[in-house]
Amino acid sequence: MKPLDPRLLRRARGARVFLAASVLIGVASGVLIVVQAVLLAHGIAGVVLRGSGVAAMAWGLAAVVVGRALLLWAQEVVAQRSAAAVKSTLRRQVLEHSLKLGPAWLSGERSSALTTLLTKGLDDLDPYFARYLPQLVLASTVPAGVIGWMATGDLIAAGTVVVTLPLIPIFMALIGWATAARSRRRQHALAVLAHHFADVVGGLTTLKLFGRAKAQEAAVRRVTDEHRVASMASLRLAFLSSFALELLASISVALVAVGVGLRLVDGRLGLETALMVLILAPEAYLPLRQVGMQFHASADGVAASEEVFRVLETPLPDRGERIDVPDLAVTPLHLYDVAVRYPGRTEPALDGFDLDLHPGEVVALTGPSGTGKSTVLAVLLGFVQPERGIVVAGGSAVDEFDPAVWRRQFAWVPQRPGLRLGTVADNIRLARPTASDDDIRLALIAAGAADLELDKQVGEQGELLSGGQQRRVALARALITDAPVLLLDEPTAGLDPETEATAIVGLRATGRTVLMVAHRPALIAAADRTVTLGARELVPA
Repeated sequence: MKPLDPRLLRRARGARVFLAASVLIGVASGVLIVVQAVLLAHGIAGVVLRGSGVAAMAWGLAAVVVGRALLLWAQEVVAQRSAAAVKSTLRRQVLEHSLKLGPAWLSGERSSALTTLLTKGLDDLDPYFARYLPQLVLASTVPAGVIGWMATGDLIAAGTVVVTLPLIPIFMALIGWATAARSRRRQHALAVLAHHFADVVGGLTTLKLFGRAKAQEAAVRRVTDEHRVASMASLRLAFLSSFALELLASISVALVAVGVGLRLVDGRLGLETALMVLILAPEAYLPLRQVGMQFHASADGVAASEEVFRVLETPLPDRGERIDVPDLAVTPLHLYDVAVRYPGRTEPALDGFDLDLHPGEVVALTGPSGTGKSTVLAVLLGFVQPERGIVVAGGSAVDEFDPAVWRRQFAWVPQRPGLRLGTVADNIRLARPTASDDDIRLALIAAGAADLELDKQVGEQGELLSGGQQRRVALARALITDAPVLLLDEPTAGLDPETEATAIVGLRATGRTVLMVAHRPALIAAADRTVTLGARELVPA
């Protein structure tokens, strides 16, 4: 684990501003520490040796104390604002990068783990910026200034500090390696806990239906205990390491004090110089001790940022840049010898698949489950990159076009409609935000959902709607767009025959190109052509 991850500086402007401000505040703090030691040593020596007054020293110390307090306040303000800016930047970048990686990548990630990472995980960066990095900057500026000033009065004491000071970073590095491993384990335990809990809550209805809800108590208790054990292990290491660093620093300061005392008794060192060295010696070790102690407070945030960078450094699929996409309302689509193999699978999802899709026709993809019907739709949308073959539109390979521009040609209804919290109208307007209520009603009628009210509430993932209602809302959302091609994955699943017939009439009435995955006889019969996967041949309807 690096003290300062350079990737934070590259990806977050707030981190660069914070680091620059911290360096300035650290230098100013070092100067005030030296001034404070000089004032104290001069004042005390004056009282002891010359009987001088302390008024001037008191005013000077008061000014120094006020100055250090203002610097601490400025450091805290800069740290909190920078932490908020960095977290916001990283969250935005992760979301944007995840969308660019597409559904194929997201299907291999735990949604609850990503949610935890972008919320609680990145919130753990607050201690990193508020406490750890400021101390790291002080540790790189204050000791050098303090030792330099000590050397002007007592070279031996300065040499003692130079020799003993590196012991603290060495122990910090050894402790840091152990802390990094424990923090990663704790972060993993938190992700597992979040994922398991989300699964249990999401499937609670099914678990209760089969009488298995009570059985999940043991599983939840087990993952909770794993998280507790990982958290307590991190805390135990933090307490032990703080003790070790304090002991090491105390012994080092004691060595300096013994040497100064012996030279003072022998008359080789003046009282004022001795006092200055004794006051400055702890200040040389303090920033490094604080770095070691604050490191544990920031370790969880650093572990979370490493997971963030794992996502951000995942290479994007090859993207085209052309925006002159042909109009698929009048341009045919061709798939030639397309082969797709998903990671971790030995058998290809598609192998040597060919398809010609002409404007205005309705084509049904049929065949046994697992033969790659949904994969064909994913290839057309650019969610999956074929390992062999090509998709052609208007004489150009579609991977030459900008994916965002290319996907505007399609309206897609997946097997699991992505409905969000809100109303039926809110969910349909996701496809066309400017749609009027009348437009939405017409789309619902065409989808066989005339009975659904626009203000009917929809829960997360379509809760509060039946499976058939979810399908019809998703179909209405596709129909309300101006996309010339509709890609539908079992659009009438869960519908009764009468409603299915209404939806089929609505689809045919659009006059658009339709490519649909179909198993139901009525939907297959409504197609102009049927393409059967698994048989490697085209079968006219």
